[in-house]
Amino acid sequence: MSAERVHRTRHEIEVAAPASVVYGIVADAVAWPLYFPPNVHVEQLESDGRRERLRMWATANGRTKSWTSRRELDPGARRIEFRQEHSAAPVKSMGGTWIVEPRGAAGSGLVLLHDFTVHGDSADDVAWVERATDTNSRAELKSLKELAERWARVNDLVLSFEDSVRVDGPAEQVYEFLYRVRDWPDLVPHVSRLDVVEDEPGVQVMSMDTRTADGSTHTTESVRVCFPHAGRIVYKQTVTPALMSAHIGEWQVVPDVSGVTVTSHHGVVLREENIRRVLGEGAGVAEARRYVREALGRNSTATLHLAKEYAEKYTEARRGVRFPK
Repeated sequence: MSAERVHRTRHEIEVAAPASVVYGIVADAVAWPLYFPPNVHVEQLESDGRRERLRMWATANGRTKSWTSRRELDPGARRIEFRQEHSAAPVKSMGGTWIVEPRGAAGSGLVLLHDFTVHGDSADDVAWVERATDTNSRAELKSLKELAERWARVNDLVLSFEDSVRVDGPAEQVYEFLYRVRDWPDLVPHVSRLDVVEDEPGVQVMSMDTRTADGSTHTTESVRVCFPHAGRIVYKQTVTPALMSAHIGEWQVVPDVSGVTVTSHHGVVLREENIRRVLGEGAGVAEARRYVREALGRNSTATLHLAKEYAEKYTEARRGVRFPK
């Protein structure tokens, strides 16, 4: 009978923000991909307000891992307990606690505790998990501190928007176009290079060079999680252009009785310190919001129209088939 040791870690940070703000950020796990670098996507599977069940995808030591967790939220004590139901190898079990401690009216201490076991208690695997836990915890606490301390300005720096196109064609063909991202350099004019690895079905890690309207090229890296039966592909850019500190998105294909609506959703956090360097000395947050909205919307809408063309050509070809009598 195995008897793996329980390993424990503790990370903490002081935050110049009220405890209610800090707790609110920790409690809203679905929003973590926009604010925390390691988190790719979070799906809330169940919730009654105090207990919830989550499916989470995150990067760990350069790999993309997925697991399900249960959390118990105690807003009065400002504590959140979590325990993984199904962990990703080499982790056998993992859980922990978020603890927010008030430091007067405008300050907080945040403690993040983990406990975990590893299959077979291999020294190499334990070291791998310790490194991933330490790296991700430090990144999450640093990002949370930065976010909480500028909470009054978050609405200015965060933007979300979407663009939609109607398609007279099958949803399966629209989804296929969006999923077959490795073919985009031949199909999507603004994509000049794209490398993709899909070691696990439905989880794509990609690096892409995109041409902008002024003729320059920027490189992004992303993780995409694909849900073919739901007609959804969600993604998180892990390397972003200079104007964005975070960019998440979703492609959504929704059929109805008269056709298909395909939508591109974007969520962005602006990198305020780079605005003048990128857009010029006279530029501010308003100009950056407009620039990012137009640039992302232009590229994603172009891709939507190409998906529409792809699906509608398929429909036309099927309609043109004549079967012998």
